[in-house]
Amino acid sequence: MDAHDIDDPFADLDLEKAIHLRWTLRDIKAHRLTLSPVAEDDLSLLAERGLVDISDGVPTLTDAGQDAIS
Repeated sequence: MDAHDIDDPFADLDLEKAIHLRWTLRDIKAHRLTLSPVAEDDLSLLAERGLVDISDGVPTLTDAGQDAIS
């Protein structure tokens, strides 16, 4: 495992899923959830990995979530 894998929260996922989740993080950051609702499975996965916090049903990016898309 190289340093990139350690920094990449999606290193264990296939490329298509990793790209999808990064776009999901961008949608959350830009508050585009009415146009692009987040699937519950994706939201759970992002929360488990510490990339989003969910408060009153609204996801927000954590610092790790911000880092994953920057």
